[in-house]
Amino acid sequence: MSEPVKKSTLEERRALSTRRRNRYATVAVVLGLGLVCFSYYFYQIFFTANIDTKSRPTYVYVRRGYNWQRALKEVENTDAVIDRLSLFFVGRLMGYDKPGAVKPGRYELPDQGSNRDLINLLKSGRQSPLRLTFTNVRLRRELALKLSKQIDARPRQIDSLLSSPDYTRSLGFDTTTVLAMFIPNTYELYWNTTPQNLMQRMKTEYEKFWTPARDEARQSRGLTRLQVSTLASIVEAEQQQHADERPRIAGVYLNRLKRGMKLQADPTVVYANGDFGIKRVLNVHLRKDSPYNTYLYAGLPPGPINLPSIASLNAVLHPEENSYLFFCAKEDFSGYHAFAANEQQHLVNARRYQAALNRNGM
Repeated sequence: MSEPVKKSTLEERRALSTRRRNRYATVAVVLGLGLVCFSYYFYQIFFTANIDTKSRPTYVYVRRGYNWQRALKEVENTDAVIDRLSLFFVGRLMGYDKPGAVKPGRYELPDQGSNRDLINLLKSGRQSPLRLTFTNVRLRRELALKLSKQIDARPRQIDSLLSSPDYTRSLGFDTTTVLAMFIPNTYELYWNTTPQNLMQRMKTEYEKFWTPARDEARQSRGLTRLQVSTLASIVEAEQQQHADERPRIAGVYLNRLKRGMKLQADPTVVYANGDFGIKRVLNVHLRKDSPYNTYLYAGLPPGPINLPSIASLNAVLHPEENSYLFFCAKEDFSGYHAFAANEQQHLVNARRYQAALNRNGM
């Protein structure tokens, strides 16, 4: 009677073992599928494109003091991020939330870049340099504002350096003449350059501009570097449309300086009055008592009345040799001037221009 019982028990054991193997196989398949899915998701969030700039240069600006979330929020604000959640998830997984991982700067987003590409870029601090320019500047505050719009600095931070007697003296200038240090050009630098480093860079570029040949040219005319910049700023203001005429205008002013004549330059009167909306200089403007008013005071004003271009600086260094002492705008409003060697001819030219103004109701 015992044999059937043993046979039944053996079959049950075999069936139980089969069920266990099937369960293990099922679990293994499920785990395998889960691993495949996880691996695929992991690959997707790390290595597939999550940045789409549509082939347009797109930059993110990470300021000093930003934490990792604020930095990635700035990336998101560019509208180039496809999946925000995966970006923040990968950022944390890659340690962008660790102290010191966030590096301030200006970064160009990699078009069709992955989350991994972007986080590696941000953590590396490999910035994209910018091209700094500044033109059409007359006052320190204008320069400070234009520079602050291009680097990570507030206008007051820059202006405090430009208006500091001690700091400008350390650069070889004073608060009146420091604008001469800024040679309008295009300079490559990093967005998070400090105001102090920017000043040092401009000082270096200034010294580079003054080559031995340029120094020799100014010395041959008895001019200092500052005098060249100051006269060039007047030439620039007199002729903003046609650079080809600037050497002739520079020649006129140098002739007047040699003869001890007052420059009588209208742009200096406008600067002295502080009203840059003046279209026509009148007698009331000429009476303004200021060292910048070259109708009242002989010689050059204390400093530049704007940031002269390199073309204007070169015009003073290499002026046209002529005998002209006067000029005024041409009556055809071409932007060119009529020149005269004597006051009598100048008055004729001036009357023509004034008549043209009156005819046009100006």
